Amino acid sequence: MPSYNILLLPGDGIGPEVAAEVEKVMRLLDEAGIGSFAVERDLVGGAAYDAHGVPVTDAAVALAKAADAVLFGAVGGPKWDGVGYAVRPEAGLLRLRKDLGLFANLRPAICYPALAESSSLKRELVEGLDILIVRELTGGVYFGEPKEVVTLESGEKRAVDTQVYTSGEIDRIARVAFDLARTRRNKVSSAEKRNVMKSGVLWNEVVTAVGRADYPDVELDHVLADNCAMQLVRRPKQYDVIVTDNLFGDILSDVAAMLTGSLGMLPSASLGAPNAEGRRASLYEPVHGSAPDIAGQQIANPLAMIGSLAMALRYSLGRGEIADRLEGAIGDVLGSGSRTTDIAGPGRNAIGTAGMGDAVVSALKARLD
Repeated sequence: MPSYNILLLPGDGIGPEVAAEVEKVMRLLDEAGIGSFAVERDLVGGAAYDAHGVPVTDAAVALAKAADAVLFGAVGGPKWDGVGYAVRPEAGLLRLRKDLGLFANLRPAICYPALAESSSLKRELVEGLDILIVRELTGGVYFGEPKEVVTLESGEKRAVDTQVYTSGEIDRIARVAFDLARTRRNKVSSAEKRNVMKSGVLWNEVVTAVGRADYPDVELDHVLADNCAMQLVRRPKQYDVIVTDNLFGDILSDVAAMLTGSLGMLPSASLGAPNAEGRRASLYEPVHGSAPDIAGQQIANPLAMIGSLAMALRYSLGRGEIADRLEGAIGDVLGSGSRTTDIAGPGRNAIGTAGMGDAVVSALKARLD
């Protein structure tokens, strides 16, 4: 039986609650003989700051580098609003992305048929929706230098964030998008702002060159990022794979997420470059935040966290067939009418976090038998 080394970083807010449910799924996979899941836990975000004065320790980063996959809950909350910028809870996630070289963020937006009515858009626009947003994760405006707030001689303050990309950074994220498109509907849409940003001009040039040279079989179109946001709420099923930079990817993936009915439904993967053995550093996390307003109430939706495990099975552990069964189990549970509060809708009884986790475990067990 293969053995898998998993690092679980539950984080803050509802993170520990949804992390407990993904552990149930891993226990079932262990008991069913799918694999031996050796799970280590550590702190990140506000929890790490409270314990160690930093949002992630060197020791936790070392564990992340050694793991076959990292499962990450959520970080942040008003409790830490007053801490320094460099040690804010979110800085822990940024350090993990940077130190592990996680340059490719994969964010699927899938609308399960049972949840089409939960979307803010009409059913015919979202039913059957299956988009994958590929976001560059370690460059761009979030990491560019200079990044500062300075006081001018007049006493006025000026803030600077720098958008920086190299052709190499764009090339490697484009190749991830093209490779994934070949496993899907063979279409890539590249989103940037070449009309007003020099980084967008370079982005467009590099993506075009990569597609023309090495992926002539994949359809490529270019869309301005603001128009892409509009098209996502106008006619989202026109897209298959969207590749974009760090800032626009952050925004567009949240827009796409809400098309599916709830941020609580969607997982994500962050991948590094393959090493000599073909192994990629990886981190998997739900799209939703720490939701401190509902933390501790056992009403959070754990499906995005469980879906993140499915992505880990597919992209890091080489168990795509088990990922299919787990995603199928999530669909089975939703098809049966089980709902947490965020997707229940008016007049429908909701189950709690643990209840939803138990339901997925039961449905997965049936698919494994």
